[in-house]
Amino acid sequence: MSISMRLTVCATLGVAMVVASVSGASAFSTDRAAWLNYLQEQRRAQRQQTPTTASLHGGMEAETGRVMPRGVLPAKPVPHLTSPAPSGAAAAPRTATRASLQIDPKFLPADVSYSGGYAPGTIVIDTEEKYLYHVGPGGTARRYGVGVGRPGFQWSGTHRVSMKREWPGWTPPEQMRKRQPDLPAYMEGGPNNPLGARAMYLGSTLYRIHGSNAPWTIGHEVSSGCIRMRNEDVIELYQNVDVGTKVVVLR
Repeated sequence: MSISMRLTVCATLGVAMVVASVSGASAFSTDRAAWLNYLQEQRRAQRQQTPTTASLHGGMEAETGRVMPRGVLPAKPVPHLTSPAPSGAAAAPRTATRASLQIDPKFLPADVSYSGGYAPGTIVIDTEEKYLYHVGPGGTARRYGVGVGRPGFQWSGTHRVSMKREWPGWTPPEQMRKRQPDLPAYMEGGPNNPLGARAMYLGSTLYRIHGSNAPWTIGHEVSSGCIRMRNEDVIELYQNVDVGTKVVVLR
């Protein structure tokens, strides 16, 4: 698929599933085990098609093959930003379904040392590592875990934030509605909207950095090109980003 065709598609895989009907119901929203099985199948397929990180680095373990991701030093986690447990979670048994509701802790916001060479204020998105960096002064950055484009919808480039919206409405692209006729023509902004609490639009494309009500998808290749964040994280970033901010997407 060409870039021009991809630019017409913004809503994520999770988005499409969440709004498969006007009510916003989703098969994976009610069956997180199925979601995890799907991700495992995708990873197995990708491992069969591409060399492992271990083979590329002389036998090093996959997670440690990259000595340092793009100029980033080890993160200092921020425990107080961990998502609160669901109501009643303390007394409930710990199950795979409950665990799948939570973001992987390594993708929680963190303050990190950063030497990527970008000016303070720049947003840098590393789609391989699944991190977004909001570059700060003095070789620092605020780092967030993100969901990125799935195979066939991955891209890279440089844009600027052209528009910001709180609780944005969503109009599914025509091409998506042809593939999924049950999608609504328009969905009002709000807690159930697939674009989440905030959206920052990238240049003249249909790509956005936006929120999500599905934190278990952060850190995965799940979207049709948009950059997905937890709602609480996108709210924090939104407050610190102005229209005109430079956004660099790396692959």
